Amino acid sequence: MRKVGPYGVETLPHVYAADRAPAASVDAPATPPGCRGALVERARLQWRRADGGDPAALAEEFLAAHGLPLHDLTRPAPAHPATGACGAALYLSAAAGAQLAGAPTGAPDPAPALPDLAVVVYDHGAARVTPPGPPAPWWLGEWTESWTPRQHADAVDAVRAAIGRGDVYQTNLVGHAAARYTGDPLPALSRLGALPGARYGGVLTGDGWAIGCASPETLVEVTAGQLTTRPIKGTRPATPAGRGELLASAKERAEHIMIVDLERNDLARIARTGSVRVDDLFAVRRWCDLWQAESTVSATVADGLGLADLLRATCPGGSVTGAPKLAALTRIDALEPVGRGASMGALGWVAPGRIDLGLTIRTAAADGERLHTWAGGGITWDSDPGAEVAEAAAKTAPIRATLAGR
Repeated sequence: MRKVGPYGVETLPHVYAADRAPAASVDAPATPPGCRGALVERARLQWRRADGGDPAALAEEFLAAHGLPLHDLTRPAPAHPATGACGAALYLSAAAGAQLAGAPTGAPDPAPALPDLAVVVYDHGAARVTPPGPPAPWWLGEWTESWTPRQHADAVDAVRAAIGRGDVYQTNLVGHAAARYTGDPLPALSRLGALPGARYGGVLTGDGWAIGCASPETLVEVTAGQLTTRPIKGTRPATPAGRGELLASAKERAEHIMIVDLERNDLARIARTGSVRVDDLFAVRRWCDLWQAESTVSATVADGLGLADLLRATCPGGSVTGAPKLAALTRIDALEPVGRGASMGALGWVAPGRIDLGLTIRTAAADGERLHTWAGGGITWDSDPGAEVAEAAAKTAPIRATLAGR
C-alpha cells in the first residue's frame, strides 16, 4: 500500500473483498445486486479531519479520477470504459458531516483508527466462495458505557432546558459503549446485515478498522434524476400495543414532523424549485423487535448538482441532529462525552446514475482492540428522561446480541 499525493489517496493491489470476511456477507451497504459477491477493490481514499481540506470535494475529485464522474447528477456519464470501475462504497463520518455544515465536530472519537471519509472503488472479478469450516473462536467482553443512565438523563434535561430558552426545538442525543474482544470481528459485524429491516446491511473494512451496518434509514438516494430521503423518528416495541401507542403519540408525531420539515428544507437547497414533496408521512415500519415511524420525502435534482453539494446539503442527517440543525449540533458538542465515530454518518454506494447512502444508525465498528456501538434518540420538550434512556437501550440491544452471536 502506498500513499499518493496530498489527499491521503491510497492505491492497493487488486484484493478481493471476500479475503477478509465470509463470502455471503462482505458487500458494502447498498451494493447493487449484480455486483454482490464479485467486487475487486482497485483504489481507495481515506481521509481524517486532521488532514485538512473539504471531504466532499475530495470524494468527488477522487471518484472522477478513477472513472466515476459525479459532477452533474442530472446528466450521469457512464463509468469510463478504460477504468473498468463499476462503482464505489462511500463512508462519511458524522464529524465530517458536521464540518461540512460549519458546526462543531464533537468530542474526541472513541475509535480513532476509523477514518472520517473512505471511498473504495471497485471493479468486477470472478465471484469467490469461502469454503465452509469450523467457526473461529470468538469472545466478546462486557460493554462499558461512555455515560451512566443518570448522565444520559441529565443530558436530556439539559436539552429540554435549551428548548425552554428557545435555543433549539429538538436535539438528538447519542450514547456510546465499547467492549473488548478476541478473534476476528468481521463475521460478527457481517451478521448485522441479516437483521430484519436492515435496508443498508453490509460491512466496510480498512487497515485496522471495520464498520458493520444494520441501518433501515435512507439518508439520501439519487436515481433517475430524483432525490429521496426517508427520515425515521419515533420508536415503540413491536407489539400490537406498541404500534397503537406510536400512532397515538402526540410527542412522537411532533418530533417526527419537525424532522420531516428539516429534511424538506435540506432537499430544497439542491432540488428544482417547487419539486419537494412528502410522499409518505409517519408510516410505521418494523426493525427487529421495534416499530419505527418513517416518512418519504422526494424532489427533482437541480441542474448541475454534484456529489459534493449533495453531501454538503444532507450531512449530517437531520434525524440524528435536530432542529435547527446548526444549533442542535452545537448542543450535541456540549453534551455528548465522546464522538459519534462510525455512527450517525453516511455509508452506501455511489456510481454514475445511482447514489444510495444509508444513515449509519444501528451500526457498530471495530478497531484493533474493541467493538463500539452507539444509540440515542431525539429529545423534545415532552421527552421523559427515563423513557429516552430506555429507548436507546432498546435500539442497541439487538446489535449487541448479534455481535455476541446470540
